[in-house]
Amino acid sequence: QVQFVESGGGLAQPGGSLTLHCAASGFALSSYGMNWYRQRPGQEREMVAGIWSDGDETTYNYFAKGRFTISRDNSKNEVYLQMNDLKPEDTAVYYCKAGGMDVWGKGAQVTVSS
Repeated sequence: QVQFVESGGGLAQPGGSLTLHCAASGFALSSYGMNWYRQRPGQEREMVAGIWSDGDETTYNYFAKGRFTISRDNSKNEVYLQMNDLKPEDTAVYYCKAGGMDVWGKGAQVTVSS
C-alpha cells in the first residue's frame, strides 16, 4: 500500500537546524509533486513547502521563505525539508503528502525550545 514515513524530528534550540526525511513506498514518487505540511498545537494544518515532480520548482509558505528548503531524490523515493533558524513557533508535527493523493503518515514531531 501507499505509505509515508517521516523521520528526523526532535528537539532543537531556537536558531538551530533540523532536516526532516520522508520515505515513500508503494507508488512512483517521481510522478508526483510533493508537499510538507505542519500542524501546530491548537492550530489547523498548514502547508509548509511544495516541490514539482522533477524538482525544478519549489514553493513556500511565508513563514518558511528564507529559512526552509524542500528537496527530493526520486531515485530513493525520498523528500526532505531542511529547516534553519528555527523558532519556537515552528513547534509542530510535520507531514509529507503527495499531490492529488490523500494519504498521510504519522508525522514527525519538531520541538523548538531553549
